[in-house]
Amino acid sequence: MIKMDSPAAPRAALEAVDASRVVLFDFDGVLVHGDTFYHFTRDRYAQAWWRKGLAVLVLPWLLLQLPFSRRGAVRTLVHIALWGLDEPGYREAAARFGAMLARRPGQFCRDGLRQLRRHQAEGRQVVIVTGCEEHLVRTVLSELGLDGIPIVASSLRPGWLGMRAGHHNVGRRKIQSLAALGVVGCAVAYSDSSMDIPMLKLAGEPVLVNASPATCKRVERALGKTVGRVDWY
Repeated sequence: MIKMDSPAAPRAALEAVDASRVVLFDFDGVLVHGDTFYHFTRDRYAQAWWRKGLAVLVLPWLLLQLPFSRRGAVRTLVHIALWGLDEPGYREAAARFGAMLARRPGQFCRDGLRQLRRHQAEGRQVVIVTGCEEHLVRTVLSELGLDGIPIVASSLRPGWLGMRAGHHNVGRRKIQSLAALGVVGCAVAYSDSSMDIPMLKLAGEPVLVNASPATCKRVERALGKTVGRVDWY
């Protein structure tokens, strides 16, 4: 699922932008330290003892599932964290947590935020492309004074017992989501992970942020060229 930051933002707004003016930013590990949705779900468990109890009850099943599907085990824990939340309730919870996160000292990569604003000042079209959930990202960016940036992100879907994992915007899904918006190339792309190799291939200038030497080698081998490297804090 692809959602723009404003309902009024037309798909043509991105399709009309020249690729040489588009700059893609990953979110977690590039603009914010750590995994934002993980922090959100961890906070949900901290707020209710019964969630922890339910997780303990299903632990044997999770341990049986883990060797075959780590993703399935993680989804189960996410579903427990979201238990009882309908869509309006989730949006409220995400907004509340995002506001709290934005006030947490040392949570954000100030160098990355400065670079993002520099690109904006140069008249470039910044797009956030992330595996984090869209409403959570939207709230955090709004708290940082970064409203109006297009967001290509993961989504949740309603379920019988609460919100459930839906579209997970990672790997090749990122470029599929971008293509749906008419973005098939960009000037610069920033990421901290080799999972973003498909996205980095779209960029004239791929840049790795705080990446390990092993990650840099893996990405450069896949791209067949040297990539930019920056240390942001």
